[in-house]
Amino acid sequence: MPLWQWIVDVLGVVLLAVVVFGVALVVRRRVLSRNGGTFELSHRARSARTGRGWVLGLGRYSGETLEWFRIFSLSPRPRHSWSRNQLVYRGRRDAEGIEQMSLYADHLIVAVETDTGPLEFAMSQSSLMGFQSWLEAAPPGADWTHKRPRR
Repeated sequence: MPLWQWIVDVLGVVLLAVVVFGVALVVRRRVLSRNGGTFELSHRARSARTGRGWVLGLGRYSGETLEWFRIFSLSPRPRHSWSRNQLVYRGRRDAEGIEQMSLYADHLIVAVETDTGPLEFAMSQSSLMGFQSWLEAAPPGADWTHKRPRR
């Protein structure tokens, strides 16, 4: 077989793999969203350099936990999950500098405190309202005498 046919075959296989990966990402997102409660949620994985370390993803409320899935992963399991009683809302700010290029348009940066330290999320204004409501809500029969530590 001539060299040009090998090259065409390899390019065809690579193109097919890219298309299959794209279809698999769409199917995964549909499966994750089928029960509702999902929204675009970016997570700052590394905070060593200002404006860097953002990873695009999806957030999903699952009972008492917030689950976070990477957007360009095929894993059906969340990459991170946080319990509602671990999270304390600290404030919000607009994306600045390079963050505007790294995140979805019109997303706000949300500062959250956990038992293990500070976290930053990026989400839309409407998702932030839902997040704050979810944080403040408690299931029926919850222990209202338990107070979250305010740092």
